[in-house]
Amino acid sequence: QVQLVESGGGLVQPGASLTLSCVASDDSLSRATMGWFRQSSGKEREFVSAINYNGGRTEFADSVKGRFTISRDNAKNTVSLQMNTLKPEETAIYYCAAADKIRVGQYLREYKYNYWGQGTQVTVGS
Repeated sequence: QVQLVESGGGLVQPGASLTLSCVASDDSLSRATMGWFRQSSGKEREFVSAINYNGGRTEFADSVKGRFTISRDNAKNTVSLQMNTLKPEETAIYYCAAADKIRVGQYLREYKYNYWGQGTQVTVGS
């Protein structure tokens, strides 16, 4: 079964930038929609961003629009999340996920994603 591995998390100051990466163990997800979710302590996991199989369609949570960018490189089985102007409340574990059967308009639906990484911790604080 394909595995997703996130990297790039860490401790940054408010207002800083960070780029998360997610690598798939094989190319079986090259046609899948890839998403990023996050979960803060004591809260439910929430949608952050998603990108369709060819990068032609992206979606962002309202809270990150204009600050986050998502991209993918299918040749490297990689999806990235560029996060700018980070806020303390965005401290969370960030998860990469893949959905091989999903429609436009469903990108926010966590249950549609059938592959998940283990997550990477992002801490925004001084």
